[in-house]
Amino acid sequence: MTDRTPRTLSRSAGLAPNRRLLLSAGLGLAAAAALRPARAAGSVRIGYQKYGSLVLLKGRGTLETALQPLGTTVSWSEFPSGPPLLEALNAGAIDFGSAGEAPPIFAQAASPELRYVAAEPPAPRGEAILVPKDSPVTGVADLRGKTIALNKGSNVHYLLVRALERAGVPYDAVKLAFLAPADANAAFVRGSVDAWVIWDPFQAAAERATGARDLVDGRGTDGQALAPNRQFYLSRRGFTETSPEIVSAVIRAIAAVDAWAKGHAEAVAAELAPAVGIPAPVLTVALGRLSYGVAPLDAAAVADQQKVADAFHGLGLLPKPIRVADAVWTPPAHKAGPRAENR
Repeated sequence: MTDRTPRTLSRSAGLAPNRRLLLSAGLGLAAAAALRPARAAGSVRIGYQKYGSLVLLKGRGTLETALQPLGTTVSWSEFPSGPPLLEALNAGAIDFGSAGEAPPIFAQAASPELRYVAAEPPAPRGEAILVPKDSPVTGVADLRGKTIALNKGSNVHYLLVRALERAGVPYDAVKLAFLAPADANAAFVRGSVDAWVIWDPFQAAAERATGARDLVDGRGTDGQALAPNRQFYLSRRGFTETSPEIVSAVIRAIAAVDAWAKGHAEAVAAELAPAVGIPAPVLTVALGRLSYGVAPLDAAAVADQQKVADAFHGLGLLPKPIRVADAVWTPPAHKAGPRAENR
């Protein structure tokens, strides 16, 4: 994206946000389908972002080893954020990936193919609304009329929606500058935006580099949580139906690297730093705000995701209501079990 001031970018006020978001998704689907070849037999195509368990798994090479007994090879594709990753997943350009809370909501609205296959526990400290250290803004209510940078359709989009709602600020009372993290960081540093809603490790990097203040994070204030900030692992219906054993093996490999990472934050930071491009000490701060423990979606995770879906539909950002439980995958070995919320 060329570097532009936020005044030239899409905003929520006066526009049709549901059309804008889904039109963007449609263009992404077509582009993704054209760029990626069909999946070869005995392979799995994984989309990842520059942070989290998947990039760690890629670097360590343990997934390739785990899938050898299944005769399965792995190919990896990097994405800048959750929305384009899930556009590629819906288009059939990848088979598996991860994203935060909001991207799967828009992906499910765009296609019935999406499947939630696992989740990590909430990590509400790992996303926040940042303001410059010398900003006169002291609370979310002060954002009325201000310009806020964020990645459209990402997990922090929901954090902003909830924070504004809690503060009594209408969604259309702020100006939204939809920017990818790198462009948003540049706009934030030069003062072209008044606030930036962002996730770790970019959050930790901005705090360290600029002294940015956390106006509020997912924990909210006064014990009233705003957003859980879960990380979800996702696939497509076609892939989960034809290759359930591969999906399960990938999840087991993620769980193994997750268990190791939980007690080795500094080692993980040193391993991730070259790929992420953020110094290890900054990553250590971000890793301290992560949660660990990959598991199938439970009733609480499904209920929280339904709240995200309902919130975006209520704002007109989704063209129709969706039922999150319809997209939750049940591994074959458990289809006869009692997990009714997963059916």
